[in-house]
Amino acid sequence: MGDSNNKMSGARALIECLYREGVDTIFGYPGGAVLPIYDELYNSSIKHILVRHEQSAAHAADGYARATGKTGVCIATSGPGATNLVTGIATAYMDSVPIVAITGQVPSPMIGNDAFQEANITGITLPITKHNYLVQDVADLPRIVKEAFHIASTGRPGPVLIDLPKDITTDEIEFYYPEKVELRSYKPTYKGNIQQIRKAADEINKSSQPVIYAGGGIICSNASDELLEFAEKGSIPVTTTLTGMGAFPGDHPLYLGMLGMHGTKYANYAIQEADLLIAVGVRFDDRVTGKIESFAPNAKIIHIDIDPAEISKNLKVNIPIVGDAKWVLKALTKVMEQNSTQNWINKIDEWKRKYPLHYMTDMSLKPQYIIEQIHEACNDAIIVTEVGQHQMWAAQYYKYNQPRTFLTSGGLGTMGYGFPAAIGAKVGMPNKTVFDIAGDGSFQMNSHELATVVSHNIPVIIAILNNGYLGMVRQWQELFFGRRYSSTCIRDSVDFVKLAEAYGALGIRVDKPEDVRPAIEKAIASKRPTLIDFIVECEENVSPMVPAGAAINEILDLEVKK
Repeated sequence: MGDSNNKMSGARALIECLYREGVDTIFGYPGGAVLPIYDELYNSSIKHILVRHEQSAAHAADGYARATGKTGVCIATSGPGATNLVTGIATAYMDSVPIVAITGQVPSPMIGNDAFQEANITGITLPITKHNYLVQDVADLPRIVKEAFHIASTGRPGPVLIDLPKDITTDEIEFYYPEKVELRSYKPTYKGNIQQIRKAADEINKSSQPVIYAGGGIICSNASDELLEFAEKGSIPVTTTLTGMGAFPGDHPLYLGMLGMHGTKYANYAIQEADLLIAVGVRFDDRVTGKIESFAPNAKIIHIDIDPAEISKNLKVNIPIVGDAKWVLKALTKVMEQNSTQNWINKIDEWKRKYPLHYMTDMSLKPQYIIEQIHEACNDAIIVTEVGQHQMWAAQYYKYNQPRTFLTSGGLGTMGYGFPAAIGAKVGMPNKTVFDIAGDGSFQMNSHELATVVSHNIPVIIAILNNGYLGMVRQWQELFFGRRYSSTCIRDSVDFVKLAEAYGALGIRVDKPEDVRPAIEKAIASKRPTLIDFIVECEENVSPMVPAGAAINEILDLEVKK
């Protein structure tokens, strides 16, 4: 690799382009339309991780990207291979994750003829990609790859798809890789308008009860240090979204935890009583705002976001600032004054004392306790989750002090995301301990990836909070459907320990509180792919909870009725 200005096939040119982009790992699954690409991968220095389902390839590329900050890459063949990527691409799109998905396509002359394993993947993914390409001339391939990586990783990040007809991979090209990208219609705004920044600073200086509402845009922008400096200078409390966890230190006195449907009471109360809301890298998601008309009713709103389409999309704001969070926060910190908000801080501290996160303790094994024990045993791990109750407990009871240490499907809420994303995270950050905190329902969506972690010796730890139900759906059925558990009981559907052992992984079962910590420590020390099946209280609920459609201060504080 590295030679230029020589004749080569489109497949080899693609690998050369990826090499030039610094790609070290591809997650994928071969098939007929991509065989020329896989033949070139055979002797390539780029590592290929063979997953057992294409959806996992997309999720693994996503987890790699979130953990490393680099662009993840996945590959699949045409037709069903390409369509199997769709859920993973949509997941990345909703959470603004930079991935490049490469799909095979039937030969160019056969497109549109319903050829074997043909699917219009560019049409299918148009609504869930930042951009996509169907390569029609091999000479365009280097430019397209360069553009794809540029688009995926700049501005508001997101997935880009490149569809490659098989004849393009076999056609020859005189290789040349462009040094820069020129896209007249794509010019993200990084520097915020200085007049708007001064207006925002004036409002901050006047405010007595401000709150910073920070989201995943902080992490995308690598702006955690700037957020910390800004919050400390203004003595402004900070709450984060689910995908913003880790953007602000979880043990900082100014931190309020997560807000929204399963947020802390004190975060939600602070939002509702704030006189100024500084929203950075967020999109005012419905799980955060609850009843939108009642959200932050007393506050003027400053909204900082690199994507102008998000400004005032869901909620009308007073001071919009389009720009990169890192740049804008740095500029805002320079022009704002040090503020005295001690009375406001005192009020919030009283809420923290009065309404802490809590759960009832008894002789049963509680999922919240397991999360706390994982944190105590390994507080610098990368935590990846599936979707459901366990996801919320992982957000509530683990303290994230660094960005890129909590990876979860926020916008799409994709069951089955966690395990393959954890694989990508561990491959990208091999020196970090990586846990997939899973539910017994979500884990079964992609449990076959046990074969991947064993065959590639990727020591991910899977902690299944096994309650025998599709837990979050069951919780809603309990609260809003008269406890009619329709199709949510999955108890005894599989012996997870035997499943892990069948694939060659280490399997551990825990059903007593005193065995939790030893099992976690054994898993960490093993340096092997390990599954821990924690048999937890079957009807434990996530608390607090804001019912759908309610204001975020209309909170149900649920206790276990056992």
